[in-house]
Amino acid sequence: MFERIEYTVDRIDGDYAYLKNMAEPDEEPKCVARALLPEGISEGSKLAYEMFQYTLM
Repeated sequence: MFERIEYTVDRIDGDYAYLKNMAEPDEEPKCVARALLPEGISEGSKLAYEMFQYTLM
């Protein structure tokens, strides 16, 4: 079974976005290539990661 993880886009830097895990706010942001994320994200967007795919919430 796949676990759903919810993130907030902390910042966008060129071709990369830094995601904060909403359940673990003290963790370092996760760096993800924007090509793997849905179009239209901006800083503050909320994303769900499930089954190897990110979706806007």
